[in-house]
Amino acid sequence: MDASKPGALDGVFVLDLSRILAGPTATQLLGDLGATVIKVENPKTGGDDTRGWGPNYAKGTDGKPTDLSAYFMAANRNKQSIAVDISTPEGQDIIRQLAARADIVIENYKPDGLVKYGLDHATLRAAHPGLVYCSISGFGQHGPNRDQPGYDLMAQGYGGIMSLTGEPEGAPMKVGVGIADVMCGMYATIGILAALRHRDHTGEGQHIDLSLVDAQMAWLINEGCNYLTSGQVPERRGNAHPNIVPYDAFEVSDGHVLIAVGNDAQFARFCDALGVPELAQDARFVTNLGRIENRESLIPTLRPILSKMAKADILQMLQEVKVPCGPIHDVAEALASEQAQARGTVVEVEREDVADGHVRLLANPLKFSATPVRYDRAPPRFGQDTQAVLASLKSAKKQD
Repeated sequence: MDASKPGALDGVFVLDLSRILAGPTATQLLGDLGATVIKVENPKTGGDDTRGWGPNYAKGTDGKPTDLSAYFMAANRNKQSIAVDISTPEGQDIIRQLAARADIVIENYKPDGLVKYGLDHATLRAAHPGLVYCSISGFGQHGPNRDQPGYDLMAQGYGGIMSLTGEPEGAPMKVGVGIADVMCGMYATIGILAALRHRDHTGEGQHIDLSLVDAQMAWLINEGCNYLTSGQVPERRGNAHPNIVPYDAFEVSDGHVLIAVGNDAQFARFCDALGVPELAQDARFVTNLGRIENRESLIPTLRPILSKMAKADILQMLQEVKVPCGPIHDVAEALASEQAQARGTVVEVEREDVADGHVRLLANPLKFSATPVRYDRAPPRFGQDTQAVLASLKSAKKQD
């Protein structure tokens, strides 16, 4: 990271009224790109709910757990935290003052949940027509389910992805992380940047209405389009692919490997490498369409062949003939891999009040040639910037 270079969003001011994961993911991305992000946290609850979502916490210099849970730190770097009770007139006034300075407001209250405080999009945009205001909710601002709460688990269930995840004979399974929240946060970031460009051209802000369920249905991608094209409900296939065969996790003598044969030429090379060239010449398996139609014959034929081979041997053999394959890492193996180290996948951000003098975080994957990602601020302690931000508001009033 070159701290001397400006971020792509330097000068952009974000007022963050969101919590948990989807909204904070979006505002962390904006902060990584150089925006100033003020995170508003509720003093009645001790801040963002995820501060209490342990069991893993950064320890303070006294060796005791802080309010910096691993979950909270995953989505809250490059932000300033202020403790403000928006249910009070004083708190509402502070938010209105910040909104007057903001380019972007992002919130994830229930639909119309901020109307009673006068902090909803219609009220704030009437006062500040250039404001880009993004609302994230479980089901969106309208529709029969608009008032239902939105959590990642329910979004994955309602939006269909759980029906596609897991072993064919097993129970529907959520993805191992809050992927519906994270992807919603990414859609929010894209929408905010598009609206910001429109504002910069026209002076006109706008309201962005985004829901976890809408976003999750949008990334059903090929399986969603498979259904829309055929009318047939997709099935759970474990690690297998509905449109490519063989494409799966295979057991070998010392673990598992991933093999993804993407075309017919790769399949021929795959069979040669395994010592069974006749499979590539079998009329049932010559084309990918044939392999899909006859997967129940092909896969049971391949599994015993692969099960006798060692992981390192099969990966080297297939890599040499340019057949896509790979290992299945656990998290420790993934983050310690040579590739992760070369790409800077883990970053250390200084924090004097924690035991090691820094926290270790997952890096932003974007690599810019001119406006690099910045890691200027470690995830904040609850309310740590309240006094500084309020002082800046007082100073701005005097100047006005």
